[in-house]
Amino acid sequence: MASILITGASGFIGSFIVQEALKRKFGVWAGIRPTSSKKYLGERKIHFLELDFAHPNELRAQLSGHKGTYSKFDYIVHCAGVTKCKDKNEFDRVNYLQTKYFIDTLRELNMVPQQFIYVSTLSVFGPIHEGDNLPISENDTPLPNTAYGFSKLKAELYIQSIPGFPYVIYRPTGVYGPREADYFLMAKSIKQHVDFSVGFTRQDLTFVYVKDVVQAIFLGIEKQVSRRAYSLSDGNVYKSRTFSDLIQKELGNPFVIHLKCPLIVLKVVSLLAEFVASRSGKSSTLNSDKYKIMKQRNWQCDITPTVKELGYSPEYDLEKGVKETIAWYKNEGWL
Repeated sequence: MASILITGASGFIGSFIVQEALKRKFGVWAGIRPTSSKKYLGERKIHFLELDFAHPNELRAQLSGHKGTYSKFDYIVHCAGVTKCKDKNEFDRVNYLQTKYFIDTLRELNMVPQQFIYVSTLSVFGPIHEGDNLPISENDTPLPNTAYGFSKLKAELYIQSIPGFPYVIYRPTGVYGPREADYFLMAKSIKQHVDFSVGFTRQDLTFVYVKDVVQAIFLGIEKQVSRRAYSLSDGNVYKSRTFSDLIQKELGNPFVIHLKCPLIVLKVVSLLAEFVASRSGKSSTLNSDKYKIMKQRNWQCDITPTVKELGYSPEYDLEKGVKETIAWYKNEGWL
């Protein structure tokens, strides 16, 4: 039985990776923090491993102890990270430095796996091809304009700089599905009869259902690819209102007021929300990073290499994915 460690296992994407690994009969280790919720990690076959990525000495002791008892992991999926912070410097500390500490420790302990899978983001590229509206491709030069995107790019570059390190990087576009909290806010707003969109110029959006992200990860394991990076979407491009229209349909077509917010207004509101959150010591869903992400007009990405090299075939277009997601929100009492 091959062993797999999934960091960030209690999170949205991580918990789905854990479930699929169990289905595939892996020996599954869920990397968590002492404060992590185990709500979606209830299967008895899951082994838990507390990992302190912020403190290299503690991390070394934790991994060394595991190796002494169980040997090293065959596969590692590094899904741990942050998407919003009360302090922008935390993006760098968590998404870059802690990834670096983790990899350095694995190398020091001779625990480098057959494949180190890093869940990154399409945001590493930033707002490129805004003029020509071409899909973002692997050959483009990344130009992130958010603290989040830059921190993930720094981690990618470090991983890629290590000679012979067996990495596979996945760069999903907007990931949605059951258990996801940010897109849920849109569904909640629409249920309350209000839908917001941003800007008045063309916006090309892409999405990927969480189960298709998981599919790609395990295809990469099956194919034993190494030292490659792949973009992930469902292969389609959507207009700015398609997502909200599909949510409205699945909610039974309630009366909805569609409001278009000028970018300058969104910027002011985002900065104000970020300031208020920082004063209260909390992170805000709406912030300057989120403003730049919502402002971006082109989210097209080329998944041709993912399809050709991995045999990736998205099972969910947006209509199917939204239908399943809203049904889950309803069943769980979120909506």
